[in-house]
Amino acid sequence: MKIGFFGLSLEEGKFRYEDPMLKQLELKCKPKKVSPYYAQFVRDEATTVDAIVTSKESLLDILIVDMEKCEMRISRTESEPEKALMNKCLKWLEGEKPLCDIELNSDERELLMSVQMVSMKPVLVFGDSVPQSEMIRDAFDAIGMVFFYTAGPDDVHAWDIRKGSELVECAGKIHSDLARGFIKADLVTIEDFLSSHSFNDCKKLGLAKVVDRDYPISPGQVIEIRFNV
Repeated sequence: MKIGFFGLSLEEGKFRYEDPMLKQLELKCKPKKVSPYYAQFVRDEATTVDAIVTSKESLLDILIVDMEKCEMRISRTESEPEKALMNKCLKWLEGEKPLCDIELNSDERELLMSVQMVSMKPVLVFGDSVPQSEMIRDAFDAIGMVFFYTAGPDDVHAWDIRKGSELVECAGKIHSDLARGFIKADLVTIEDFLSSHSFNDCKKLGLAKVVDRDYPISPGQVIEIRFNV
């Protein structure tokens, strides 16, 4: 995930998300390797990022870009529905609110995405005292992503994926062979995993759920993939 920041005293670069769930898994498994999640922070960039974090004072600088786009579209389009939408957006922006928070129908949303309005991406307002891990967590939630985990003595790994993705997509995040040869997946909540001796223990105790390839992932699950290639 790439995060653009405006008006905040942050450093550019990749920063580790201090994930409390990953930390608990690390303490339990004592693995040879830990693979946390990293987000990239880029100063004053809104076009190529997934989310934007800004100070309250700099929010208007972001919104002005979209106001100018609205005014330009209003002056150039002959479509009355488009003019109505742009006027609606302009009024919203003048209230110092980003377009990611405006209520839209599917046609309006599609049009705004085609215009590439900057504040259609998640825009989150923070103060300088907020830790970057908190910014990462909130931006991650805002773009609709979740974590799932693999955990064992060799590696404890946090994986990111779109909320509601099917298990076969999760398998593909780990390795393409797991998706190609997917048979079933075993799921355990982190709470059950932490309270048991091992993943196999979870299976014996009936805490593991066996699911098919199209099962939607939920946040904070530890998974094992059964596959055959």
